[in-house]
Amino acid sequence: MSALATSFAPPPRDADPLPEAGAGGWFLEVHPTVDTTNRLAAALPAWRAVRADTQTAGRGRTGRVWTSDRGGLWLSAVLPCPGPRERWATLPLAAGQALVAALAGLGVSGLRLRWPNDLMVGPRKLAGLLVERHSPHTAVVGIGINVFNQPELADPGLRDSTARLADLAPLGDLGLDDLAALVLRSLATAHQRLRDGEFPLIAAELNRSWSEPRLVSLLLAGRAEPAVGWFLGIDETGRLRLRDAEGAVTAHDPTQVALLREL
Repeated sequence: MSALATSFAPPPRDADPLPEAGAGGWFLEVHPTVDTTNRLAAALPAWRAVRADTQTAGRGRTGRVWTSDRGGLWLSAVLPCPGPRERWATLPLAAGQALVAALAGLGVSGLRLRWPNDLMVGPRKLAGLLVERHSPHTAVVGIGINVFNQPELADPGLRDSTARLADLAPLGDLGLDDLAALVLRSLATAHQRLRDGEFPLIAAELNRSWSEPRLVSLLLAGRAEPAVGWFLGIDETGRLRLRDAEGAVTAHDPTQVALLREL
């Protein structure tokens, strides 16, 4: 399988630092077709990324299929995660906020993160994330964004449930590699914020987009029946907050939640 490898330097440190990215910044591989970019990225060192024109086995959290047709951004980035694993437990949420910030910067309005890994515009899904740990020292952040593609043509069941970036923002001459560079820079900024202990600020930013409680169903580990209640966002440690019908509020670690469904 052929690949086009490109690199781009980080922006000036006083503008948007890319910590530990090395002299050349991110290094991006571009492939025509892969099974999943996360699988290829799993073998790469930190500050490397993989983009593909199409994926034949794209997937999201809990192994659900992600349609990855031509014209979308299918990208996986490898971030360093030194030290205790618990230190990086909030990386998926920080990566979600990084993606929200990157796309909002293009002029997309009404963005929100559907906990923990779907980027929504109203009831339609624009993007998704999948963070995986294949090494004790790195994490792979997989990102799929509908840009110019038409996923409903590949899967008619997606009609009326997906959104495209090209319909939401004036992209002009912005291409997929340009968009990849924008997203990677935003991920690096989120990574630095986690290293600096700023997750409570990230949580507050996410909670502003979750200002209205939403009725949800949670499938929790070890429980046969789902818990139903009002999703209240996250606390400063990243735990999901749920208010039940009696008004009691409980907090759930992301590892406890197998599935969240908005009702």
